[in-house]
Amino acid sequence: MTQSRPPLPPFTFDSATEKVRLAEDAWNRRDPAQVALGYTADSRWRNRAEFANGRAEIVALLTRKWTREIEYRLIKELWAHWDNRISVRFRYEFRDDSNQWFVAYGNEQWEFNEDGLMHRREASINERPIAETERMFFWPLGPRPADHPGLTALGL
Repeated sequence: MTQSRPPLPPFTFDSATEKVRLAEDAWNRRDPAQVALGYTADSRWRNRAEFANGRAEIVALLTRKWTREIEYRLIKELWAHWDNRISVRFRYEFRDDSNQWFVAYGNEQWEFNEDGLMHRREASINERPIAETERMFFWPLGPRPADHPGLTALGL
């Protein structure tokens, strides 16, 4: 039995914006098993140069990611949408275990099935080290507060 994950395609501007924010909130909680439930059992990912097929590989990828990326904070923003596809741009900040801070940014293309589960995700990501004074995301760990500005409002 398949679980439905509203909003469902075809997406409107409002429903695509809501879908992006729900995904952002889930990723900011950094719970790989919960995040993976938003994807089909046979979902295909490209994340940088790494590929994942299915929920078990997605959980493994996210577990590795959030073990390395400490104090992870992410903002996603809708770039475009059409029918069952959404494109986002994003930026996130994290530090490694030596306390070096990084900023990562890029684009993702998402494709959903009729139940609102993502069955394809392609992410292009760049990152660079930053000084702690260059950080912009300071909310407590977890989802971004509703009143915190998004990427465009921050001039990014």
